[in-house]
Amino acid sequence: MSENNHHDPAALNKLAEPFEVLPNDNPASDAKRQELTDKPAFGQVFSDNMTHMSWTKGEGWSDRRVEPYAPLKLDPGASVLHYAQECFEGLKAYHHDDGSVWLFRPDANANRFRNSAKRLYLPELPVDDFLGSVAALVKRDAAWVPTRREYTLYMRPFLFASEPFLGVRAPEEVDYCVIASPSGPYFPGGVKPVNIWVEDTWFRTGPGGTGFAKCGGNYAASLVGEYRGIENDCEQVCFVDAATKTYLEELGGMNMFAVHKDGHLETPSLTGNILPGVTRNSIIQLAQDEGRDVVETMIKLQDLLDDIKSGEVTEVFACGTAAIITPIGHFKSEKFDVTVGDGGSGEYTVATRNKLLGIQLGEIEDPHDWMWKVC
Repeated sequence: MSENNHHDPAALNKLAEPFEVLPNDNPASDAKRQELTDKPAFGQVFSDNMTHMSWTKGEGWSDRRVEPYAPLKLDPGASVLHYAQECFEGLKAYHHDDGSVWLFRPDANANRFRNSAKRLYLPELPVDDFLGSVAALVKRDAAWVPTRREYTLYMRPFLFASEPFLGVRAPEEVDYCVIASPSGPYFPGGVKPVNIWVEDTWFRTGPGGTGFAKCGGNYAASLVGEYRGIENDCEQVCFVDAATKTYLEELGGMNMFAVHKDGHLETPSLTGNILPGVTRNSIIQLAQDEGRDVVETMIKLQDLLDDIKSGEVTEVFACGTAAIITPIGHFKSEKFDVTVGDGGSGEYTVATRNKLLGIQLGEIEDPHDWMWKVC
């Protein structure tokens, strides 16, 4: 189905041209790389190289290069270590059956990255530099893209204040990097329903906070809730809003959808507290393609629980770049334990996951031109 794509790889190649490719004198051997990419756990193995750029006040972005993957030299006084001035993205490179390598909606990640940087008062990376930096690394390390189905090369662009300065202000020196990690499924047990801990004591963000930005502080703030869930036999945590403790927001690292018995979908609205997920947006489009109504609204926790119990809500699933789509089987807290449907995966959840994955792997038509061919 690759021929349906309208993104000219020459355009990405042109954006990658400003990135000087530096020699790597110690790449992994073919045998070692094959071993590392065969069945990697999520985010634990890294490819040979990385992209790197620098920004300074007055001069802007410079020194675009692809260099060997190596530890960063960072001054102990670097602002990021003290004030968490950083943001990041996550996207994947996919191997298609014809040997080509593709990205899924990198332009959407580029725009979200700019919005995150703006919220953290970091310099906004031009979209062309984002696309070029990711493409340059994918081309350099294309051999690291796993060929096993559902295994991908996870790309992690990140931006941080590297200036050694202990005052609280906008940084005058910033570094931007992209690293790549061959990865398997986010949940190693495969596609099966997960248990969700509903957290109403600790919160990942609040009104006017950084909830819509993809920054480390949001994830650090989610960990205490996530581990409370783990202690209660749950794989993920779901947060309610900090202001009223009434409305569902998102999981520790994923958005969420409820499927109603008449076929329409509901998902928490983008109030500024939750991340505007690229997968979330894609699922909305796929549902609308089928003629389904998708309602973005503030969902009361109690209403969802009541609708699950009555059978009004038949399926609930989580979604994100890393996990794609994951069915939710139970919602638990200290006050309740509610089973979604029969506790299984759900027909619509599985069908939508297969459709989205099929587009990403080039197995079915890409009607919205989401895939970008790199090489």
